[in-house]
Amino acid sequence: MLGGGRMGSGIAHALLLAGSHVVVAESDEARAAAARERVADAVGASERRGTLPEPVDAVLARLTTGTGAAALAGCGLVVEAVPEDPALKAQVLAALDAVLADDAVLATNTSSLGVGELAAALRPDRAFLGLHFFNPVPASALVEVVAGPGTGDALVERARGWVEALGKTAVVVRDAPGFASSRLGLALGLEAVRMVEEGVASPEDIDAAMVLGYRHPVGPLRLTDLVGLDVRLGIAEHLERTLGPRFAPPALLRDKVARGELGRKTGRGFYEWEDR
Repeated sequence: MLGGGRMGSGIAHALLLAGSHVVVAESDEARAAAARERVADAVGASERRGTLPEPVDAVLARLTTGTGAAALAGCGLVVEAVPEDPALKAQVLAALDAVLADDAVLATNTSSLGVGELAAALRPDRAFLGLHFFNPVPASALVEVVAGPGTGDALVERARGWVEALGKTAVVVRDAPGFASSRLGLALGLEAVRMVEEGVASPEDIDAAMVLGYRHPVGPLRLTDLVGLDVRLGIAEHLERTLGPRFAPPALLRDKVARGELGRKTGRGFYEWEDR
Protein backbone atom coordinates (compact mmCIF):
# COMPACT_ATOMS: atom_id res chain seq x y z
CA MET A 1 0.00 0.00 0.00
CA LEU A 2 1.49 3.34 -1.03
CA GLY A 3 -0.32 6.11 0.83
CA GLY A 4 -1.50 5.82 4.41
CA GLY A 5 -4.15 8.53 4.57
CA ARG A 6 -7.85 7.97 5.17
CA MET A 7 -8.31 5.67 2.17
CA GLY A 8 -4.94 3.93 2.33
CA SER A 9 -5.22 3.16 6.03
CA GLY A 10 -8.79 1.95 5.48
CA ILE A 11 -7.68 -0.46 2.74
CA ALA A 12 -4.82 -1.66 4.94
CA HIS A 13 -7.30 -2.23 7.78
CA ALA A 14 -9.59 -4.30 5.55
CA LEU A 15 -6.68 -6.41 4.28
CA LEU A 16 -5.44 -7.05 7.81
CA LEU A 17 -8.91 -8.19 8.91
CA ALA A 18 -8.84 -10.67 6.01
CA GLY A 19 -5.55 -12.14 7.28
CA SER A 20 -3.12 -10.49 4.86
CA HIS A 21 0.37 -9.25 5.60
CA VAL A 22 0.37 -5.55 4.77
CA VAL A 23 3.10 -2.99 4.11
CA VAL A 24 2.09 0.69 4.17
CA ALA A 25 4.61 3.10 2.65
CA GLU A 26 4.57 6.85 3.04
CA SER A 27 6.77 9.72 1.91
CA ASP A 28 8.64 10.11 5.21
CA GLU A 29 8.99 8.53 8.65
CA ALA A 30 6.56 10.91 10.36
CA ARG A 31 3.81 10.14 7.86
CA ALA A 32 4.56 6.43 8.10
CA ALA A 33 4.24 6.55 11.87
CA ALA A 34 0.96 8.46 11.58
CA ALA A 35 -0.33 5.86 9.11
CA ARG A 36 0.51 3.03 11.51
CA GLU A 37 -1.28 4.83 14.33
CA ARG A 38 -4.30 5.38 12.08
CA VAL A 39 -4.49 1.70 11.20
CA ALA A 40 -3.93 0.65 14.82
CA ASP A 41 -6.76 2.90 15.98
CA ALA A 42 -9.07 1.35 13.38
CA VAL A 43 -8.11 -2.18 14.41
CA GLY A 44 -8.77 -1.25 18.04
CA ALA A 45 -12.19 0.09 17.07
CA SER A 46 -12.94 -3.23 15.36
CA GLU A 47 -12.07 -5.05 18.57
CA ARG A 48 -14.41 -2.83 20.59
CA ARG A 49 -17.22 -3.54 18.11
CA GLY A 50 -16.59 -7.26 18.42
CA THR A 51 -15.71 -7.66 14.73
CA LEU A 52 -12.03 -8.55 15.12
CA PRO A 53 -11.43 -12.27 14.49
CA GLU A 54 -8.17 -12.41 16.49
CA PRO A 55 -6.27 -10.40 19.13
CA VAL A 56 -5.18 -6.88 18.22
CA ASP A 57 -1.49 -7.72 18.68
CA ALA A 58 -1.77 -10.63 16.24
CA VAL A 59 -3.38 -8.40 13.61
CA LEU A 60 -0.87 -5.57 14.00
CA ALA A 61 2.03 -8.04 13.85
CA ARG A 62 1.19 -8.41 10.15
CA LEU A 63 1.50 -4.64 9.57
CA THR A 64 4.78 -3.08 8.46
CA THR A 65 5.38 0.56 7.60
CA GLY A 66 8.15 2.14 5.57
CA THR A 67 9.08 5.04 3.34
CA GLY A 68 9.13 5.31 -0.42
CA ALA A 69 8.40 2.84 -3.19
CA ALA A 70 11.38 0.67 -2.22
CA ALA A 71 9.57 -0.41 0.96
CA LEU A 72 7.06 -2.25 -1.25
CA ALA A 73 9.56 -3.98 -3.55
CA GLY A 74 8.76 -7.46 -2.23
CA CYS A 75 4.97 -7.20 -2.43
CA GLY A 76 2.88 -9.19 -4.91
CA LEU A 77 0.00 -6.70 -5.00
CA VAL A 78 0.48 -2.97 -4.45
CA VAL A 79 -2.41 -0.53 -4.23
CA GLU A 80 -1.59 3.13 -4.83
CA ALA A 81 -3.79 5.35 -2.66
CA VAL A 82 -2.41 8.88 -2.99
CA PRO A 83 -4.66 11.92 -3.63
CA GLU A 84 -6.59 12.31 -6.90
CA ASP A 85 -3.89 14.26 -8.71
CA PRO A 86 -3.02 12.74 -12.11
CA ALA A 87 0.57 13.98 -12.09
CA LEU A 88 1.18 12.74 -8.54
CA LYS A 89 -0.36 9.35 -9.28
CA ALA A 90 1.71 8.96 -12.45
CA GLN A 91 4.89 9.81 -10.56
CA VAL A 92 4.12 7.35 -7.76
CA LEU A 93 3.07 4.57 -10.14
CA ALA A 94 6.24 4.95 -12.19
CA ALA A 95 8.36 4.71 -9.04
CA LEU A 96 6.54 1.55 -8.01
CA ASP A 97 6.83 0.02 -11.48
CA ALA A 98 10.60 0.47 -11.32
CA VAL A 99 11.03 -1.55 -8.08
CA LEU A 100 8.33 -4.24 -8.22
CA ALA A 101 8.95 -7.76 -9.46
CA ASP A 102 7.90 -8.52 -13.03
CA ASP A 103 4.93 -10.61 -11.89
CA ALA A 104 3.66 -8.14 -9.26
CA VAL A 105 0.26 -6.51 -9.77
CA LEU A 106 -0.13 -2.76 -9.45
CA ALA A 107 -3.52 -1.19 -8.75
CA THR A 108 -4.71 2.39 -8.42
CA ASN A 109 -7.40 3.39 -5.97
CA THR A 110 -9.02 6.15 -8.01
CA SER A 111 -12.63 7.27 -8.03
CA SER A 112 -12.63 8.90 -11.45
CA LEU A 113 -9.22 9.14 -13.20
CA GLY A 114 -8.66 7.10 -16.34
CA VAL A 115 -6.84 3.82 -15.69
CA GLY A 116 -5.57 3.80 -19.29
CA GLU A 117 -4.14 7.28 -18.91
CA LEU A 118 -2.37 6.35 -15.66
CA ALA A 119 -1.01 3.20 -17.32
CA ALA A 120 0.99 5.41 -19.67
CA ALA A 121 3.46 5.91 -16.79
CA LEU A 122 4.12 2.14 -16.63
CA ARG A 123 5.96 -0.34 -18.79
CA PRO A 124 3.58 -2.01 -21.26
CA ASP A 125 3.68 -5.47 -19.70
CA ARG A 126 2.88 -4.37 -16.12
CA ALA A 127 -0.30 -6.00 -14.74
CA PHE A 128 -2.38 -2.94 -13.83
CA LEU A 129 -6.01 -2.15 -13.00
CA GLY A 130 -8.20 0.08 -10.89
CA LEU A 131 -9.51 -0.99 -7.47
CA HIS A 132 -11.94 1.70 -6.35
CA PHE A 133 -12.56 1.25 -2.63
CA PHE A 134 -15.21 3.26 -0.79
CA ASN A 135 -14.95 5.20 2.44
CA PRO A 136 -15.11 3.97 5.16
CA VAL A 137 -13.39 0.94 3.63
CA PRO A 138 -13.99 -1.75 6.30
CA ALA A 139 -17.72 -0.97 6.51
CA SER A 140 -18.26 -0.63 2.75
CA ALA A 141 -19.57 -3.67 0.87
CA LEU A 142 -18.41 -2.61 -2.61
CA VAL A 143 -15.21 -2.40 -4.64
CA GLU A 144 -15.24 -1.31 -8.28
CA VAL A 145 -12.80 -3.33 -10.37
CA VAL A 146 -11.84 -1.06 -13.27
CA ALA A 147 -10.49 -2.78 -16.36
CA GLY A 148 -8.22 -0.53 -18.36
CA PRO A 149 -7.33 -1.08 -22.04
CA GLY A 150 -4.42 -3.34 -21.07
CA THR A 151 -6.13 -5.20 -18.21
CA GLY A 152 -6.62 -8.84 -19.18
CA ASP A 153 -9.65 -10.95 -18.27
CA ALA A 154 -7.51 -13.22 -16.09
CA LEU A 155 -6.42 -10.27 -13.94
CA VAL A 156 -10.03 -9.09 -13.60
CA GLU A 157 -11.01 -12.54 -12.30
CA ARG A 158 -8.09 -12.53 -9.86
CA ALA A 159 -9.25 -9.14 -8.62
CA ARG A 160 -12.77 -10.47 -8.09
CA GLY A 161 -11.27 -13.14 -5.87
CA TRP A 162 -9.30 -10.61 -3.85
CA VAL A 163 -12.42 -8.51 -3.29
CA GLU A 164 -14.47 -11.54 -2.24
CA ALA A 165 -11.70 -12.54 0.20
CA LEU A 166 -12.24 -9.17 1.87
CA GLY A 167 -15.92 -10.00 2.32
CA LYS A 168 -16.97 -7.44 -0.28
CA THR A 169 -18.75 -7.49 -3.63
CA ALA A 170 -16.90 -6.63 -6.84
CA VAL A 171 -18.53 -4.84 -9.75
CA VAL A 172 -16.53 -4.74 -12.97
CA VAL A 173 -16.61 -1.60 -15.09
CA ARG A 174 -14.68 -0.54 -18.13
CA ASP A 175 -12.37 2.43 -18.03
CA ALA A 176 -14.80 5.33 -18.53
CA PRO A 177 -14.85 8.74 -16.78
CA GLY A 178 -16.25 8.37 -13.28
CA PHE A 179 -16.74 4.63 -13.80
CA ALA A 180 -20.25 3.67 -12.55
CA SER A 181 -20.43 4.70 -8.90
CA SER A 182 -18.73 8.11 -9.01
CA ARG A 183 -20.56 9.16 -12.15
CA LEU A 184 -24.03 8.32 -10.86
CA GLY A 185 -23.35 9.35 -7.28
CA LEU A 186 -21.91 12.68 -8.35
CA ALA A 187 -24.84 13.46 -10.63
CA LEU A 188 -27.21 13.06 -7.68
CA GLY A 189 -24.93 14.93 -5.31
CA LEU A 190 -24.45 17.93 -7.61
CA GLU A 191 -28.18 18.25 -8.19
CA ALA A 192 -28.75 18.18 -4.43
CA VAL A 193 -26.21 21.00 -4.02
CA ARG A 194 -28.00 23.01 -6.71
CA MET A 195 -31.29 22.54 -4.85
CA VAL A 196 -29.74 23.98 -1.68
CA GLU A 197 -28.26 26.81 -3.74
CA GLU A 198 -31.69 27.60 -5.23
CA GLY A 199 -33.45 27.41 -1.85
CA VAL A 200 -35.63 24.45 -2.87
CA ALA A 201 -35.23 22.79 0.54
CA SER A 202 -32.79 22.44 3.42
CA PRO A 203 -30.00 19.85 3.30
CA GLU A 204 -31.80 17.88 6.01
CA ASP A 205 -35.07 17.74 4.07
CA ILE A 206 -33.40 16.90 0.75
CA ASP A 207 -31.55 14.04 2.41
CA ALA A 208 -34.68 12.85 4.21
CA ALA A 209 -36.54 12.74 0.89
CA MET A 210 -33.97 10.35 -0.56
CA VAL A 211 -33.61 8.23 2.57
CA LEU A 212 -37.32 7.85 3.26
CA GLY A 213 -38.66 8.08 -0.26
CA TYR A 214 -36.05 6.06 -2.14
CA ARG A 215 -34.54 3.99 0.69
CA HIS A 216 -31.05 5.39 0.23
CA PRO A 217 -28.98 4.54 3.32
CA VAL A 218 -27.70 8.13 3.51
CA GLY A 219 -28.75 11.32 1.73
CA PRO A 220 -26.62 12.88 -1.04
CA LEU A 221 -25.58 15.92 0.99
CA ARG A 222 -24.60 14.00 4.10
CA LEU A 223 -22.70 11.64 1.80
CA THR A 224 -20.95 14.63 0.23
CA ASP A 225 -19.83 15.67 3.71
CA LEU A 226 -18.52 12.16 4.39
CA VAL A 227 -16.66 11.91 1.07
CA GLY A 228 -15.31 15.45 1.37
CA LEU A 229 -16.49 18.50 -0.56
CA ASP A 230 -12.99 18.99 -1.97
CA VAL A 231 -12.97 15.41 -3.26
CA ARG A 232 -16.40 15.87 -4.83
CA LEU A 233 -15.27 19.13 -6.43
CA GLY A 234 -12.18 17.50 -7.93
CA ILE A 235 -14.24 14.67 -9.42
CA ALA A 236 -16.80 17.13 -10.78
CA GLU A 237 -14.11 19.20 -12.47
CA HIS A 238 -12.62 16.06 -14.03
CA LEU A 239 -16.01 14.84 -15.30
CA GLU A 240 -16.87 18.31 -16.61
CA ARG A 241 -13.68 18.20 -18.69
CA THR A 242 -14.32 14.68 -19.97
CA LEU A 243 -18.12 14.41 -20.17
CA GLY A 244 -19.31 17.97 -20.54
CA PRO A 245 -21.13 20.78 -18.73
CA ARG A 246 -23.76 18.60 -17.06
CA PHE A 247 -21.11 17.91 -14.41
CA ALA A 248 -20.16 21.58 -13.90
CA PRO A 249 -19.71 22.19 -10.14
CA PRO A 250 -22.30 24.54 -8.58
CA ALA A 251 -20.98 27.84 -7.23
CA LEU A 252 -22.06 26.83 -3.71
CA LEU A 253 -19.76 23.80 -3.80
CA ARG A 254 -16.83 25.91 -4.97
CA ASP A 255 -17.54 28.54 -2.31
CA LYS A 256 -17.66 26.02 0.52
CA VAL A 257 -14.39 24.43 -0.55
CA ALA A 258 -12.76 27.88 -0.79
CA ARG A 259 -13.91 28.59 2.79
CA GLY A 260 -12.46 25.29 4.01
CA GLU A 261 -15.87 23.76 4.69
CA LEU A 262 -14.90 20.32 3.45
CA GLY A 263 -17.36 18.20 5.41
CA ARG A 264 -16.82 15.87 8.32
CA LYS A 265 -13.03 16.06 8.22
CA THR A 266 -13.10 19.82 8.94
CA GLY A 267 -16.19 19.80 11.16
CA ARG A 268 -18.43 21.66 8.71
CA GLY A 269 -19.85 21.12 5.23
CA PHE A 270 -23.57 20.96 4.63
CA TYR A 271 -23.81 19.78 8.25
CA GLU A 272 -22.00 20.50 11.50
CA TRP A 273 -19.83 17.58 12.67
CA GLU A 274 -18.68 17.26 16.26
CA ASP A 275 -17.28 13.74 15.90
CA ARG A 276 -14.52 13.70 13.30
